[in-house]
Amino acid sequence: MSFFFRWLIAFVLLSLTFNPTQFNYMRWAREGWNGQLPLVILAGLLLLTGYVIYLRATLRSIGAFGMLLVAAIFAAQIWVLYDIGLLSIENRSVNVWLGLLALSLVLGVGLSWSIIRRKLSGQLDVDDVEE
Repeated sequence: MSFFFRWLIAFVLLSLTFNPTQFNYMRWAREGWNGQLPLVILAGLLLLTGYVIYLRATLRSIGAFGMLLVAAIFAAQIWVLYDIGLLSIENRSVNVWLGLLALSLVLGVGLSWSIIRRKLSGQLDVDDVEE
């Protein structure tokens, strides 16, 4: 499973939970709370399971400081794009999508860190097994 696939799953997980369109869990749960409570709870638990898997793996691999560092790198990239005039931050929807992209990159790097580190350094983690 490549970094792209892990990042894509993180992006889908975050986007399903909340995005600037009308197609997201938060809006659907708020509107369907009374009529579809069992389905709302089931979908929420499935999303929560995805978050637990990603957050636990990310915290174990890069830790809170690593998460902040990856987020800071992405924020600095956005700042540079804004500073040179390639990006406008006036549009709220674009800002939400950029936030989702940043968070998904943090989770994608966290879930893939052992593989990235192994390719960069040539060293295996203790719990790595032959693939």
